[in-house]
Parts: sequence; C-alpha cells; structure tokens
Amino acid sequence: MSIKMLTMGAMALAVMTGSALAGSSTTSALDDPAKMSPFFTDAGMKTLRSEADFKTAWMSMKPDEQKAVLKDCGDTTLNKSHADFCAMAKKMGG
Repeated sequence: MSIKMLTMGAMALAVMTGSALAGSSTTSALDDPAKMSPFFTDAGMKTLRSEADFKTAWMSMKPDEQKAVLKDCGDTTLNKSHADFCAMAKKMGG
C-alpha cells in the first residue's frame, strides 16, 4: 500500500512540475537567434550593427515579426536584457 501511495505521489508531483514549467516558458522574438543575429556583428549578439545595417535587417523582416519584436520590447522584463536593441528597433518601427 505504501509503495502504491509513493508512486502515485511521485506521478502527481511530476505532472504538476511539468505543467508549471510549460506555463512559465515564454518565448520571445528577442531570444530567437535566427531572427536576431542579422542585427549583431558578433555570434554572442552583444554588439549591434550600424544604424544603416540595422535598418536593412529590420526592413527584411515581415511586418508581423516586426510587431512581435516591438511588443516584446514593450515588456519591461524583456527590455532590460535587450535595451540597446529595443531602442534601435523602436527608432525603426516608430
């Protein structure tokens, strides 16, 4: 009986943990290397390209991608880690 209860308890904990992790995982356009790498000069994505090159990369994005980036830049938590990029994106996107 106690083994059955322990097993059921472990399963319940695993389900609750999985649900919590699934609910808290937010994906941001700002964290997508495929979308963001054209805006940076280095692989670590620390150094922004020149304003002209940034504009070229920005204009090559689809309008819905631009909106997603600007929306994410409006989030204060995401903006903290991408402040320079967001400042430039806001300049490009209005």
